[in-house]
Amino acid sequence: QVQLVESGGGLVQAGGALRLSCVASASIDNLPLMGWYRQAPGKQREQVALITIYSTTYYADSVKDRFTISRDNAKNTVYLQMNSLKLEDTAVYYCNAKRTWSIATMDPSLNYWGQGTQVTVSS
Repeated sequence: QVQLVESGGGLVQAGGALRLSCVASASIDNLPLMGWYRQAPGKQREQVALITIYSTTYYADSVKDRFTISRDNAKNTVYLQMNSLKLEDTAVYYCNAKRTWSIATMDPSLNYWGQGTQVTVSS
């Protein structure tokens, strides 16, 4: 079992930046995929960005060219740098780790989740 703990959320003005961090309680060397999801009030949880153990990255269209995901295996940490934040980026952001190469899988037995960190973008 891997515990994931997020940090770095907060309140920021539109156009600003935040960096989220996710620290895992165990080595992430054997976790093929790690990433971030978000859930806004009244909406379904959506995938934001994923990164493979080889540092290949995947982004939702809505965040491409604004968000950057990275991982530091030595620190068991994944980061999400969020720039040019928009009002619609407001959500709870969840760190995710997958024990599979299947990007889309939400099978609970193959996914670890953090508790979430709130990101609020104001005008």
